[in-house]
Amino acid sequence: MNSRIWSICLASLVGALSQRESTAASTRADLRVPISVWRVVKRDSGPVNYYTLHSDSEPPYIRGNYHSPLETVVLGYQVPDDDRVRVRSLHWKWRAVTLPEGGNECAKGKGDSAAVIYVSWRRFLRWYAVKYVWSSVGPKGAVCDKKSNPFMAQDTVILESGGPLDTWRDESIDLDAEFRKHFADNDPKSDVPDFMGVGLMTDGDQTHSNSVGDYADFYLGRR
Repeated sequence: MNSRIWSICLASLVGALSQRESTAASTRADLRVPISVWRVVKRDSGPVNYYTLHSDSEPPYIRGNYHSPLETVVLGYQVPDDDRVRVRSLHWKWRAVTLPEGGNECAKGKGDSAAVIYVSWRRFLRWYAVKYVWSSVGPKGAVCDKKSNPFMAQDTVILESGGPLDTWRDESIDLDAEFRKHFADNDPKSDVPDFMGVGLMTDGDQTHSNSVGDYADFYLGRR
């Protein structure tokens, strides 16, 4: 997926969620994010939505099922206004079902992943994003594909790589710590801007191969 994807920073999600859905998500003690509130980020997505909701499963999950030559589609969730300064952590589950052939976000022309999670912050006019990927062959733990200009900054982190397939993995990140690590030289006193939201993506457009990933059990911890 090319550099346009940093704009998952959610400018295009304004108004995408109904007030009822946003309020329902934000009033739960654990800020659980139901699979029903995720929306296509139209500016960064092709015309065919290849995501499906599996509401009757345990846990309920979203499946991304990419088939070449579809255009990539991104789903996003915007944090309600009142919670942006309160959110401190993110938890989710994901699993790789089909790995794109040779997918490696650290290799030029191979930037496809069975599953991707974006997290984003905003300070004035500048957006910050970290892209966490489940890679096919990229080195686990690598940080690469860094982008920066006066209006945005983004790092890519290979959080998982390879198999086992069809196996749920739990992930939890401290959002303040991640922002300071990637954008503030690990300064523990650095101010962290408002947390804006989360995106997800399964893609195979660069390697022209099938890619399938599942996402579940999102919740946001509050201060």
